[in-house]
Amino acid sequence: MKNKAVFLDRDGVLNKDKVDYVYTIEEFKIFDGVAKALSLLKKEGFKLIIITNQSGIAKGVYDEKAVYSCFEYLQSETGHFIDDMFFCPHHPDYDMRCECRKPGSAMILEAMSKHNIDASLSFMVGDAQRDITAGNNAGLRSIHVNNGKETAVGAVHTVADLLEAAMYIISHSI
Repeated sequence: MKNKAVFLDRDGVLNKDKVDYVYTIEEFKIFDGVAKALSLLKKEGFKLIIITNQSGIAKGVYDEKAVYSCFEYLQSETGHFIDDMFFCPHHPDYDMRCECRKPGSAMILEAMSKHNIDASLSFMVGDAQRDITAGNNAGLRSIHVNNGKETAVGAVHTVADLLEAAMYIISHSI
């Protein structure tokens, strides 16, 4: 039997984003309601997987260890509900073009294969057009978190935050 999943962008959905990069625990500010949202989704049987671009690695701003440190901090502060994290360390102007960098869907497709996920039962939650595009291209239902960063087209629904997204997902899951 295939699993259902919610794929989550990191910066702007789980934690406050910055103009530059969020890569230290001191700067990693988790939004209110995130722990509750993750708990509700987990209780509904969803795998929870972070899909995030981390181009600061390619730019030499921080390293992979910083990404994992922030992930462990997020897990410890929100109940260890997240099943996996995939990140793209590339940037086309600094190292290489790739299919994993969103709006590419390679990270989502890799996670779907690894965790035996059925796209038709699954969702992508992101705050940027690249998240919505990546999710849609992988066959997911994409939800836009409108935090004022940017508008997005192609989402099945727009919400204010992850908790609102979780409520929508639970009421619209198959």
